Amino acid sequence: MFFLIAACFSSAFVVSIVATRLVQHFAPSWGLVDQPAARKVHVVPTPLGGGIGIWLGVVLPLLAAHLSVWWLSQLKQPPDWLPEEIRPYLAGVLSRTGLMWSIIAGGTLLSVMGLIDDLRNLPWQPRLVIQILVACGLAAAGVRASVFAPWPWIGMAISVGWMLVLINSFNFLDNMDGLTGGIGLVASILFAAIMLTCLSEPRWFIAAVLLILAGSLSGFLWWNWSPASIFMGDTGSYFIGLLLSSMTIVGTFYEESAEIGRHVMLAPLCVLAVPLYDFTTVMLIRLKEGRSPFQPDKSHFSHRLVDLGLKPRNAVLTVHLATLTTGLGGLLLYRVPDWSSAAAVVGLIVCVLFIVAILETAGRNARARDAEEARADTSRRGDENVSE
Repeated sequence: MFFLIAACFSSAFVVSIVATRLVQHFAPSWGLVDQPAARKVHVVPTPLGGGIGIWLGVVLPLLAAHLSVWWLSQLKQPPDWLPEEIRPYLAGVLSRTGLMWSIIAGGTLLSVMGLIDDLRNLPWQPRLVIQILVACGLAAAGVRASVFAPWPWIGMAISVGWMLVLINSFNFLDNMDGLTGGIGLVASILFAAIMLTCLSEPRWFIAAVLLILAGSLSGFLWWNWSPASIFMGDTGSYFIGLLLSSMTIVGTFYEESAEIGRHVMLAPLCVLAVPLYDFTTVMLIRLKEGRSPFQPDKSHFSHRLVDLGLKPRNAVLTVHLATLTTGLGGLLLYRVPDWSSAAAVVGLIVCVLFIVAILETAGRNARARDAEEARADTSRRGDENVSE
């Protein structure tokens, strides 16, 4: 197991950290620069396109792994250095590479669209249409959940909806240094841990992809941690969202034959509870105010923490720790026997989200109070000028 973890993580890390640094160097000449604005946190122009490094950090190790597995499958006798626990799965890995490359193709299409958006600022309507087409295409190709429904179209509809929500959730989260990359890193490691340790037998294929994603995100975060020298842009956030959503669909969280209940199907919701909460509340706030749900603003949990007085770096760490807390609850689901026991874990997750809601409300009130004081100060200065 250690061999798999080390090989997947380290190879992706090396590719990503080098590729991201190269993109950082060339991004200004390509026109990939994010300028400061009222709705943004950074105050200096910062290169975009870090998502290219993330994409390369995933695709190149996967390609190398695919070629290696194909080569090993052609040998009459596996080499001595290949771990015994991996050898029986070589044929199964090759049988699933078609589905994997379909997911990578869909993620690549979204990344290209994100890169164009980073350069030209595309309207949200065509972006959403392309996201829907990619999600439907992957669901038709086999990336769909059964969810124990009597009609296949129910599982397909849920799978498409899940992909769309996570694609946009990770895109919305990309509002502070290290936020989206850190949450993606936490989620991919937790999901890989479930695939390797919580089931009747390890799911090497899904775990390997998740570990490669974790390594690639770590390499990117080397340059993106506060203060960031490069942003991932839509190029990276779309790719991360699609890859995580697809892996959680094709990954097997519940096994009929194992001595675990169906309650473990809640594990993905637990791991991603905080980003899903943030996505939902931001959408509701924008709709309530009569604005487009895809119009960027400072309604996110991270922004509310800054309004309370936290530095952006500490606000990001707080969101990371909240995500890790709910994610550990997802792991805990595999240690409880039934729905009644799982209710305690779900209660833990709900309590964390209530804490987030309280902090968000306090941050919103603080921002409104500061805005009111600023208006009052402006009005007072105006009256003083008139009297003079």
